[in-house]
This record gives sequence, structure tokens and C-alpha cells, in this order.
Amino acid sequence: MAKRRSPSAAARSPDRTQLEQIINTLSDGVIRLSPDGHILSANQAALTMHGCATLDALGTTVKAYSQRFDLRFRGGRDIGKDATPMARLCRCETFDDLVVEVRRHGTREPDWVHRERGLVLTGAAGELECLVLIICDATEAYEAEERFESMFNANPAPALIVRLADLRFVRVNEGFLELSGWDRDQIIGHTLYDFDILAEAERRDKAKALLKDGETIPQMEARLPLPAGDSKLVLLAGHPAEMPNNEPCMIFTFADLEPRHRAEQALRQSEERFATAFRFAPVPMLLTSLDGHRILNVNHAFLALTDWGYESVVGRKPADIELFETAATRREIEKKIAESGAFRGYEVQLKARGGDLVTCLASAETVTINGQFCILAAFQDISERKRTELDLIAAIEGAMQDSSWLSQKIMDRLAALRAPVAPQGSTLPTVELTRREREVLGLITQGRSDDAIADTLGLKRNTVRNHVARLYGKIDAHSRAEAIIWARDRGHHLGPAEPK
Repeated sequence: MAKRRSPSAAARSPDRTQLEQIINTLSDGVIRLSPDGHILSANQAALTMHGCATLDALGTTVKAYSQRFDLRFRGGRDIGKDATPMARLCRCETFDDLVVEVRRHGTREPDWVHRERGLVLTGAAGELECLVLIICDATEAYEAEERFESMFNANPAPALIVRLADLRFVRVNEGFLELSGWDRDQIIGHTLYDFDILAEAERRDKAKALLKDGETIPQMEARLPLPAGDSKLVLLAGHPAEMPNNEPCMIFTFADLEPRHRAEQALRQSEERFATAFRFAPVPMLLTSLDGHRILNVNHAFLALTDWGYESVVGRKPADIELFETAATRREIEKKIAESGAFRGYEVQLKARGGDLVTCLASAETVTINGQFCILAAFQDISERKRTELDLIAAIEGAMQDSSWLSQKIMDRLAALRAPVAPQGSTLPTVELTRREREVLGLITQGRSDDAIADTLGLKRNTVRNHVARLYGKIDAHSRAEAIIWARDRGHHLGPAEPK
């Protein structure tokens, strides 16, 4: 039996031309070097990664290459001539994953970003056979990363990025550093276990389960730990995303709730102070809704003035309890609020629970309570003062009707007290009154009540009230005393009081 011949050395070694063809089809750049610094060959991918068409354009030696291209480490730090990947490879140094920025000599900005690897190939006997520089074009990847970094850092919202593979913080922007007071080095590279932003989250367990599954974490309140051991109230949310290198991550965004929290506390304290002042104020006060005029609150002084109980008025409308003497008065007050939002010193008559009327000066202002527009009304009881005024007017009238025993000097002083004389040369505005309004005014000046005027003129009491209301509106009077003074100023004769 013939002995099988072993393959020859030539058969075991692939043809160099075939190797060159294989290398030229690779997407990675391949440059072969000799230990003395000559560039033996470069495939098409390596030439394209340097913007060259031929090996001569690239440089046939390491020195020629360094004259055509400047290399810097990623981040801008210069590489010395003896520390370039080719120089290190010529010293038979191997290296993996060295990232360099490459720019044509004379330009300022890098043209490419290369990820380079150096291989030293030896023969079976350990003799040096070949030095190989393998280049991967990472320009697009790093440009995408730069765009991502730029957008992330420019985002004014405080943000952190956690890599899902190991829950390690890989990015933090200036907004988060300003919000928290932490330094970048205290965040980057640490894990969620070292710096647990979810420890005091509103729904911590749910948030951590969603983070583990890489799902969206909805907005929730949390306490963010601060360097000094304190914490800050924030609103956080998590959004799943991918880094430029396709690594799954979670982007956490934050909103500072401390200003809102302080504002809410201040508002709450302010409303508590208002409630206390409102409740114990000596002036009767009423709080109603602007929409619908429903009574929201009354104070102790109001209840004492009207003899109503708290539960009997709160939640109802003034019309329901007939708070004012007439519906016309209530509508007039609502009209004033609707037109100007406030009024001062408007004379009204409140109706107490028993039906008694209390003359008051009312003032009102539109305010905001618990985010609701309300009307705050205050009432000054002037019933006693009005009685005093009416008694004084009655005394003056009585004296002037029977003045035979008074001197002219006393009469002049009484007249001046009752109706001060207008300055000489001044004219008082005239008002057109109907015959019935003049009759009503004449009886008012005689001190007649509404019932007495109704009996004298043969009218109903409500009709007399309507005439009095229109008369007050025309002469801008708010009381009988003002009407009497108005009539006296204009020379209206006050006839002798008739029996009532």
C-alpha cells in the first residue's frame, strides 16, 4: 500500500495574492507595517478612512504618515509622535480598542474618529512575520454620541441616565447637578444601589419593578437625597431609551417641587390666618361665591347681628333667607359687584331672622379663597346713628314749625345745622321729579313713614317704597335724612306736619 504524502509547505500556506484579495473585501481597514517603519500595504477601507486613493497619498512610511495626519486621543489630548498607534506597533506593542481622532495636517477639526487595534504576527518558530494595524471607522457613532450628549446636556430639565444592564449611572446633565448639589464624579460610575433615587419615591416598589423590566416609570413624587444628608421634594419620571451604542438605558427626569411646596404652605398658612381673622373680626362679615352668590361662610359678628344660626345660612343664597329688605336691594348689590368687582359704603337694610331691619353700611370686595373667586362683604351697623339723625331732624322740624318763641339768631343756626347754606354764587343741579315724586318728597320732609305716606296718598305700601327708591336714585340719596337735606337745599317748602 502506497504511503500518503503529506502536504507540502507551499500547499499549507495560502497564496499572498489571495490574502490581499480577502483583506481588500473587509469593511475594517487593514495596514501592514514592517518593524523598520515602512507601510507595506493598506486595503481600500483603510485608504477610504483617510480620504486617500493610493498608498502614496497615505504615506509609505510611519514618518510620512505622521506628516500628513495629526492624531489626538478622544477628547482632544495630543498624542506624541512616539506614542501613535503605528509607532507603538513598530515597537511590537499590541493594543486593543484605542480610540483616536484623525485630522489632515493643517486643519483644526478632526475629520474621522478611528477605533484601532495592533497585532504582532509571528511564525511557527516565533519569528516576526507581520505587524498589522486594524482600523474601525467610528466617526458616525461618535458624531451620534456627540449629538446625544449635546442634546442631553442642553436640556434644562434635570436628568440622569441609568444603564439597564448594571443599573450604573452613565450620564448626568448640569440641570441635575444644580438641582441636587452633587458633583459629576459623585454620580457617574456609581450604581442605583449607591445613590438610590427611588428609595423615597411615592410608589417605590412599582417604580423599581418597571425599571427592572425597562418600562416607562410614570410621574411620581419622591425625596431626592442631597449631599449633606438632607432631601428635596421632586417629581420624577423614567423613560426607556437606547444610548448611541445601542445599550438599553433609562432616562430619569426631575422637576423641583420645593418652590410649589413652599408656596402651598405659605398659601395654607395665609388662608388659616384669614380664616381666624374672619371668624373673630368684630365687624359682621359674609363670604359668598362669585358664581351664584351662595353663602360660603359667615363670622360670629354676623350671626350676632342677624340672629341667624350658622347652619341656617351657610350653603344657601341671600335670596333664600331674605337677607336684604327687598329683592331690588339684593339685585343692586349683585349688579355693583358684577360691574366693578367692589363697592364701598352702600347703605342697606339687613333683615334679621325675626324680621327686624338693621340699617348698615355695606362694603364688598372680590377675593380668591382656595383658588375660588368669592365676594367678601362687611357690614357696619348704623341703626343707632340713623335713629339719632332722625331724632335731630324731627327736633329741628318741630322747632322751625313753632319758632315764635325763638330768636332769629337761633333760627339761623338751626337752619344751618339742618341744611348748610351752599357757597354764594354756586348752583345746585336740578332734578326733574314727577308730580307723585314731589308729593312723596314733601311728605318725607314732614317726617312721614312709608305707611303714613301710603294712607295719605291712597297707595299701597310697596308702591310707596318703589316711589321712594326711584326718588332716592334721582337725587342720589341713601336715606330720609339725605332726602330732607336735599329738599331743603333746593328750597322745597316743608309744610306743617299733619297728623299721622
